[in-house]
Amino acid sequence: MVWVMDNEFLTVQEVSQYLHIKPGTLYSKVGGGEIPHYKVGRLLRFKREDIDRWMEDHRRDPSDADRKAKAILRATNKSSLAVDEVVKKAIAEGKEMMYPSRNGRPDRIRGLGKEVKDEFV
Repeated sequence: MVWVMDNEFLTVQEVSQYLHIKPGTLYSKVGGGEIPHYKVGRLLRFKREDIDRWMEDHRRDPSDADRKAKAILRATNKSSLAVDEVVKKAIAEGKEMMYPSRNGRPDRIRGLGKEVKDEFV
């Protein structure tokens, strides 16, 4: 006699194939408590209904990204709305943060190698 149950539990392999993800990724999601699962001893099991519900909760509408991008552009200065200007400004700000000025610290005089107070030697 074969028992068929509606609440069938799936294995890690079955869920990874169902979601088209690697088993390692699935284990990572289980370890992080991201995905609903059951643990029986050392065995992990999943209900298909729980997995389907979890997937629906993680659904992203592509228009969300468009709305966020438009909000960012609206928040910028209207005169600098050109993308080239925004990119150039971001690059310049990044360079200022990453690279020190060519003169070094303002309290140092080149050649002496000593710190100077009030710029007098």
